[in-house]
Amino acid sequence: MNSICVFCGSSFGTRSVYRQAAQAMGNAIAQHGLTLVYGGGNVGLMGTVADAVLTAGGNVIGVIPEFLATKEIAHTGLTKLHVVNSMHDRKALMAELSDAFVALPGGYGTLEEFCEVLTWAQLGLHQKPHGLLNVAGYYDSLLTLFDHAVREQFLKPALRNLVLEASEPERLLTLLAEYQPQFVDKWIRSDQA
Repeated sequence: MNSICVFCGSSFGTRSVYRQAAQAMGNAIAQHGLTLVYGGGNVGLMGTVADAVLTAGGNVIGVIPEFLATKEIAHTGLTKLHVVNSMHDRKALMAELSDAFVALPGGYGTLEEFCEVLTWAQLGLHQKPHGLLNVAGYYDSLLTLFDHAVREQFLKPALRNLVLEASEPERLLTLLAEYQPQFVDKWIRSDQA
């Protein structure tokens, strides 16, 4: 694992623990010699994690669509900044540049980006690990929903295991590094129900 993609909010949220976790994640990424790949913004948790990596001497690659470059205030101090045409281009390039994916607290965009690359893994398009940094229980409800999808047979248990979870960055990076991919057919046939 050489690079890690972090999806997170372009806002800070209401609790200081989110900003602290973003800074801790950035520090951990740099200390492990990993390159951060992220959405390229200089605001919210996005800016915090990027700045933490840079301050610790690490490399940061940002990918931002042109129409968001002014709204999310494209970070101009990165190792490399890719300005792309669309959100689709952004997600494709971030996935291509990354060896693992992590979601910190965030809103619809964070969830959509994380779930899209997770779906790609479910479909066998890649075998990269996925993790949620479950800061102060932020993702408890989402993890409960994933477990509910297993019970209701919309998701196989082995596919539920694609989502790693930890409340501390160091622990999550360890889980990602130790991840061993296994192919599981996504579809649940009627004879398996």
